[in-house]
Amino acid sequence: MSQEVTVFIVDDDQAMRNSLQWLIESVGMRVETYDSAQAFLDAYYPGRAGCLLLDVRMPGMSGLELQAYLTRREIRLPVIIITGHGDVAMAVKAMKSGAVDFIEKPFDDEALLASIRNALRHDEKQRALRAQRADIAARMAELTPREHEVMSMVTDGRSNKEIAASLGVSAKTVEVHRARVMDKMRADSLAELVRMAMIARGDEV
Repeated sequence: MSQEVTVFIVDDDQAMRNSLQWLIESVGMRVETYDSAQAFLDAYYPGRAGCLLLDVRMPGMSGLELQAYLTRREIRLPVIIITGHGDVAMAVKAMKSGAVDFIEKPFDDEALLASIRNALRHDEKQRALRAQRADIAARMAELTPREHEVMSMVTDGRSNKEIAASLGVSAKTVEVHRARVMDKMRADSLAELVRMAMIARGDEV
């Protein structure tokens, strides 16, 4: 993992924070600890890579409230919920709200580390996908309205003849538009163009 990747721990229990920090740093990961949700928010800035280990029950803003706040702010840091006995229902609610995992206290060290590694891989994959989506959006911004129409129809599987009939132009004109779309999108094949369209729509690929 890159040195810039950080495991953020938010837990009001100092002994738990210290224990988690020791465990995670022992396998070479960078750690930052916070005793409250507000302390974390005061220090965190969007764009930092990593994952968040979050206690459910804390004074002030709870773990679930922090998770909801991050979601509203579109801060997509993967969240692992740390839950005490009896908080499983809350942990399930957190999962439904987008948490990647929940770990029950007392937890197994290896299970926790495996969950953290999974969350960091998820973060890396999502960051790469968002960068790719932004790049595709920038290319699509160069298309004319007609080229957008042609790209949409082409990637929906319609033939040049069908597109020509729909737009009321000649098949030759469609070929010209299609060639311009391929050039502006820097797509080497129709399959690549279809994949770009799927990524731009947010579909899984």
